[in-house]
Amino acid sequence: MEEKIAEKISWVGVNDRKNDLFESYWPIPDGISYNSYLVLDEKIALIDGVKAGFTERFLNNISEVTDAGDIDYVIINHMEPDHSGSYPALKRLNPDIQFVGTKKTRELLESFYGITEGVRVVGSDDSLELGSQTLEFVETPFVHWPETMMTYHPGEKTLFSGDGFGTYGALDGGIFDDQLDVEQYRDEAIRYLSNIVGAYSATLQAALAKLRQLEVEVIAPTHGPIWRENPEMIRRLYDRYSSGEADPGVTIIYGSMYGFTEGLMEQVARGAISTGLEDLEVLDAARVHPSYLVSEAWRRRGLIVGSPTYESRAFPPVSTFLDLAGKKKLKDRVTGVFGSFGWGGGSAREIEETCEKLNWDLISPTVEFNGEPSEDQLESGFELGRSVAKEVLEEDSS
Repeated sequence: MEEKIAEKISWVGVNDRKNDLFESYWPIPDGISYNSYLVLDEKIALIDGVKAGFTERFLNNISEVTDAGDIDYVIINHMEPDHSGSYPALKRLNPDIQFVGTKKTRELLESFYGITEGVRVVGSDDSLELGSQTLEFVETPFVHWPETMMTYHPGEKTLFSGDGFGTYGALDGGIFDDQLDVEQYRDEAIRYLSNIVGAYSATLQAALAKLRQLEVEVIAPTHGPIWRENPEMIRRLYDRYSSGEADPGVTIIYGSMYGFTEGLMEQVARGAISTGLEDLEVLDAARVHPSYLVSEAWRRRGLIVGSPTYESRAFPPVSTFLDLAGKKKLKDRVTGVFGSFGWGGGSAREIEETCEKLNWDLISPTVEFNGEPSEDQLESGFELGRSVAKEVLEEDSS
């Protein structure tokens, strides 16, 4: 299905509505799109590809615009197989096709698909003349693999951004932000950012600095909507949530085996709300996928974590969240800790260790209790929630 981005630029991507786990881990209940673009001129360039299982549909989409055998260049912004899986088929259709990407891309093409011929290496100062149109390249390593780059079309002021500015979610009935429910994709953009590129926030910030030099009116990523009505919205969102900024709210992530920890969590939540806090999210780590735990923690400045002790450590679902928070380099959080134990403690200590490792602002004291919480301990939980929320609100008003 061809959709035009501009007179000589077409979207020829596909929607994936059957895969329920992105990268075989992150839930995508609304599917995902694999966006690919054709630029027509004296020379024809394809920008990014699709996952191998969608190659036939992809080639059909291309055929509505041009013969796939006539494509001269494949511009590779990112080599991950959900974009590159269709490249061997393109190579078979046209042995003379040229693949264009960074030095690291050349290495990965050989490793993944044995492609060594017809590979052109480009960098940030390079461009490609197609005829009346020119493509320029911006290296953006580790957004989110080391080979990644973005492609800029100065004539149409369009940025083909690879995984940068991407979102989860198939494209429902249109491909542009002004055709879709933007709020739905905004929420999924935050989850995608935190899950997929969040660990590389520093290099994402460096890429954003490079892109400020370009005049961009359209942002065309490899996943999610093409931003033509309000590209500044998705740019600001990526800038905000990769810089360490967050919303003035509190996320409570807890686990509870027999109800004791949950009982104290209820008081923590009441304490937070008692301050006038308007944004509170409570998540049971045993029943919510880590994808959402990470994204909700990423979204808000305040983070309170509670867990029973399980074999001298935190309850496994909570421990999984803590491990992911470390791997994704979640930073700049105002944090509270509470934990319970039966015959021996340890859960609170593991949570505190994560706070120290990630340099979170830990609000004291930690509330740790044996068995069922006493009235005094419940009051301490209320005060913990209140203290974290007050700190978050004071930071927001300063």
